[in-house]
Amino acid sequence: MRIAESELIINPDGSIYHLHLKPEDLAKTIITVGDPERVESISKHFDALEVDVHNREFKTHTGTYNGKRISVISTGIGTDNIDIVFNELDALVNIDFEKRTQKDVLTQLTIVRVGTSGAVQPNIPIDSFLISETAIGFDNLLHFYANTSFENKPFSEAFIKHTNWSTKKSAPYVINADQSLLNLFSENDYINGVTATNVGFYGPQGRVLRLPLQDADLNEKLTSFSFEGKKITNLEMETSGIYAMAKLLGHKALSLNAILANRPNGTFSNTPKETVETLIKQTLEILTK
Repeated sequence: MRIAESELIINPDGSIYHLHLKPEDLAKTIITVGDPERVESISKHFDALEVDVHNREFKTHTGTYNGKRISVISTGIGTDNIDIVFNELDALVNIDFEKRTQKDVLTQLTIVRVGTSGAVQPNIPIDSFLISETAIGFDNLLHFYANTSFENKPFSEAFIKHTNWSTKKSAPYVINADQSLLNLFSENDYINGVTATNVGFYGPQGRVLRLPLQDADLNEKLTSFSFEGKKITNLEMETSGIYAMAKLLGHKALSLNAILANRPNGTFSNTPKETVETLIKQTLEILTK
């Protein structure tokens, strides 16, 4: 079935609407970052750079590292942007732009997030690296799509009960990482954890500046919650959306977190740039070995 112009918007130069990428600009292995400035922190390690495109918060570099073609793209902050990025990345490889129809054979992308995060367990060290084995989303992105049988509903139901979750908030959802990528990165001495994705940085993550919170004990509830021996380990703002969209679209995804803050201990990294740089180098080596 032909996809209408209002649904799939293609720019006059043949690029996808927000990302401004053409199908040939994208590699099948993709690293996502939040900050556009972090794109160059990764691509500076490339052997060669062939694509440099920037529109709004979406910046993309495509090049080669150790002979393998890789794209790095900034998503901006939040799962609303993840919805845009993942749908458009998928369209670039799985929709025929001339015919405006889905391709017969699915092209699967490998997508790895390299980001920063704050721990909610006091025993997780600052400057450590954490793999999001599972994501629990407090956003509502997944609820707009059908065919979500991959959700871990017993996990989310136990969390809702434990926290006395307000019905005014979106229902939490739980999704696992791609197992093959999890196995690949678990060879390193990384922490495997359960990452909570929230819809804001301040109130939703329990930070108080001038505004009181609806649930002042939420972070303590996150720390104390356990399901089948798994505890929530860290907070950030994209991972649940990444896992949701990857599962829906048939791609492989993994989220890597540089732990820069420990919320229970009230501490923050003294060397955040160095910590992120180390994670970047390790990620590139693992993806290209």
